[in-house]
Amino acid sequence: MNVAERSERMKQALRDAGVRMTRQRQALLRVLATAEDHPNAVELHRRVESQVPGISLSTVYRTLAALEEQGVIHRHQFEGTPARFEHSETEHHDHMIDIDTGKVVEFCSDRIERLQAEIAAELGYDIVHHRMELYVRKKKRT
Repeated sequence: MNVAERSERMKQALRDAGVRMTRQRQALLRVLATAEDHPNAVELHRRVESQVPGISLSTVYRTLAALEEQGVIHRHQFEGTPARFEHSETEHHDHMIDIDTGKVVEFCSDRIERLQAEIAAELGYDIVHHRMELYVRKKKRT
């Protein structure tokens, strides 16, 4: 899905939720649709404010809540950090969070996915959904 389609999907989700589409919200959707990182609400506000001065932080929070409720964005609450957001069109992936810098690294491992499925099957379960977060620190060079 390209940025324009993603942005349009978010607009439709807000309309479906009964949220009025304003210039500020349209700018927020563009920022969200193009984000390749995992920005928090304050960072999203900063990015949108540079394009559309005057957007309130409460508008950002309300819009994010509506988008999350409609299932078009995911909220990630990593330990010790404010909630971060990403659009939901991404392929399944897991996250590594650098505890020193706060950097979030996405990764996907077929080996891990297979192992999780094997463990669940051995215990008599099918995986319906999962989320993996690894909290990491760069190795010090010796």
